[in-house]
Amino acid sequence: MSPVTAGVLQLLALISALALAYRPLGDYMARVYSSEKHYRPEKWLYRAVGADPSASMRWPAYLRGVLAFSAVSVLFLYALQRLQGVLPGSLGFVSIDPDQAFNTAASFVANTNWQSYYGEQAMGHVVQTGGLAVQNFVSAAVGMAVAVALVRGFSRSRTGELGNFWTDLVRGTVRILLPIAVTGAVVLVACGVIQNFSGIHEVGQFTGGTQQWNGGAVASQEVIKELGTNGGGYFNANSAHPFENPSPFSNLFEIFLILLIPFALTRTFGRMVGNLRQGYAILATMATVWIGFTALMMWTEFAHHGPALDLAGGSMEGKETRFGIGGSSIFAVATTLTSTGAVNSFHSSYTGLGGGITMLGMQLGEIAPGGVGSGLYGMLVMAVIAVFIAGLMVGRTPEYLGKKIGTRQIKLAACYILITPALVLCFTAVAMALPTPADSMTNSGAHGFSEILYAYTSGANNNGSAFAGLNADTQWFNTTIGIAMLLGRFLPMVFVLALAGSLAEQHPAPATAGTLRTDKPLYAGLLVGTILILTGLTYFPALALGPLAEGLAS
Repeated sequence: MSPVTAGVLQLLALISALALAYRPLGDYMARVYSSEKHYRPEKWLYRAVGADPSASMRWPAYLRGVLAFSAVSVLFLYALQRLQGVLPGSLGFVSIDPDQAFNTAASFVANTNWQSYYGEQAMGHVVQTGGLAVQNFVSAAVGMAVAVALVRGFSRSRTGELGNFWTDLVRGTVRILLPIAVTGAVVLVACGVIQNFSGIHEVGQFTGGTQQWNGGAVASQEVIKELGTNGGGYFNANSAHPFENPSPFSNLFEIFLILLIPFALTRTFGRMVGNLRQGYAILATMATVWIGFTALMMWTEFAHHGPALDLAGGSMEGKETRFGIGGSSIFAVATTLTSTGAVNSFHSSYTGLGGGITMLGMQLGEIAPGGVGSGLYGMLVMAVIAVFIAGLMVGRTPEYLGKKIGTRQIKLAACYILITPALVLCFTAVAMALPTPADSMTNSGAHGFSEILYAYTSGANNNGSAFAGLNADTQWFNTTIGIAMLLGRFLPMVFVLALAGSLAEQHPAPATAGTLRTDKPLYAGLLVGTILILTGLTYFPALALGPLAEGLAS
């Protein structure tokens, strides 16, 4: 079987698995977030935090819950890292430096999981399991809660109430993420992913001495890192490490976990707004972009440029032979079109255009299908922009799901889509202008510029993957990328929840003959075009200086 055929078959198997899970999981999540019943363990959690699960919140109160919980999470994770040196189960590792502890705390709470450290050489069992793994669950649940709040904004009328943040947080964690993660961890252990609390030990006999490895609760952390679109690996090599991702089957299963909830949430959206076709339209938009990017990535990486690449079957530099180009390309697109950031290959070693595809996937806003929760609310904001553009073309007040898109709504949507590009481009420009950050670049020229552009793109879009080659463990990068991650995560949530509140207060507008049908292929095509054009106009100059220049020169 040729490598190209193997890659295509893997893609078809993945699509089939996602299609089988789409309907039951999407309907289940809709029932979870619509249920009036509170289970006893959930009541214990509400009592512990002093929350009233039956109290409905308007958007300012919902936002305060999001920010308060996240702020406490940052402080807790920061303190845990700073105290690691005196905690049991630290494997003898010292406490984390202040700038790196801030960066890591911001990273995991913001669902970014950017790592400027070697996991197996810096973090002990307590920090890994009691700190990082816990944030993998709750940061994903926060994103899902905000997405559900926006969906309620579309489905409700004549009220500003969006539900209860604490209820949504607990249910997302306990009823959705935890059961799937337990099942997925068993599958990964069966595939060969390790799960233990062993200490550091020497293995093998190598020239000049032995090699040290430490064990850990890897399977349980690996499954939620993918399922919650987090991405932070137990080991520095991330999902390229055989302890995290040992076989082609585990690789395909991990990609399935990455895409599972973001795609299924479109079914949840359709169910909660009472129109499944609306969910299918969003799904079609996401799937079109994802399949297009995957096909383009496989084409660029399978393209042959000489005898060596002919013999290897394509560009194999930086890729694991057990995954091949097909498995690596599918993983790279899945992880950058979502906010996962896990890697099973080094994106810096991709072809110039291939590296640009990974970067562009994040710059779209990670909405195809995007992160857990963040992908859905990002796509719905783009849907608002698309109907506004359609309204301008026909001279009619735009509507979406029976809600008028007026001045307030479009201003909030515009602020949402401008935040991340501003963070990426401003931080990249400052880093390139100052002398010290440039010293961290391993490469010069277009590839060196791509390293820094990728780093801030990854941080501000809450992805967390790295282009490699950039020494990001400096005070400058730890601090500025940490700030970019926090602002890139929580400022958009402010505008999303404000938009949800303004929509929930409206009276529903009845559909007329002139109403744009947003459940038709025509609208899905308009939405795809809007996403690509807005991103292209925003990032094209920066991409032209980096991956495009490198790709055209090769």
